Amino acid sequence: MPEDTSPPYRIRPDGGTEHRDVNDVVEDEWIEETTPFERVYEIIRRAYEPTSAAKIADRARVSPTTARKHLRTLENAGEVTTSQDGQTTQYRRSETAIVTEHAQSLLAEQTPGEIASGIADMKAQIQAWREEHDVDSPEEFARELTVDDADSDHGALLTEWQTTRRNLALAQAALAIGEATHTGHLTGTDTDDDGNGDTSAVV
Repeated sequence: MPEDTSPPYRIRPDGGTEHRDVNDVVEDEWIEETTPFERVYEIIRRAYEPTSAAKIADRARVSPTTARKHLRTLENAGEVTTSQDGQTTQYRRSETAIVTEHAQSLLAEQTPGEIASGIADMKAQIQAWREEHDVDSPEEFARELTVDDADSDHGALLTEWQTTRRNLALAQAALAIGEATHTGHLTGTDTDDDGNGDTSAVV
C-alpha cells in the first residue's frame, strides 16, 4: 500500500476545502518523516558560513534549545565548528567533515590504486611547476606576479596550481580513509608537496 501523505488541501471552518501551498505540503512531510536531529544535521551540512542556532532552528523547524542540543552533539563528533559573534555562538560545517565527505565520494568513484596514481601525477605536476618557476608554492608564485600577469596565462596557472594542491590533499585524505576502512587504523597522509608540510585540505 502507498504511504499516507498529507492531503494537498485544508478543511475550512464552513466544511469546504482550500488548496495548500506546495511548499507547505513538502515541509509538513519533511517534518513528519524526519527526527529533529536529522533536520538539524541536514541544515548544518549546508552551512558553510557561520550561522546562529536560532536561524538553524528556524530552518530545521525545531526550537532553539533543541537545535543547540543537537549542534553540541555534532560539534563533539567533529561535524560542526563554532565561533563567536559578540554574545552569539555561530555554527558551521567543520573543514574535517567537508574533507571527509568529499574523500568518501572520491573513494566511491575510484579505486585506491586509481587514487594513488592520481596522487603521483599531481605530485609530479607540482614539482614541475616548482622547478620551472623556481618557487616552492603558488603563494610565492603569486607574490612575483605583476598586475598584468594576473590577467595572463600566469594567472590561470596560479589558479590551476592552487586547485591541484587542494585536489592532492583531498586525494591523500581519501587514500588514508580507504586504508583505515580496511585496517581499522587511520594512517597519516604524505606531507603536502608544496614545501610547507601542511596536510590540510580546503575544498
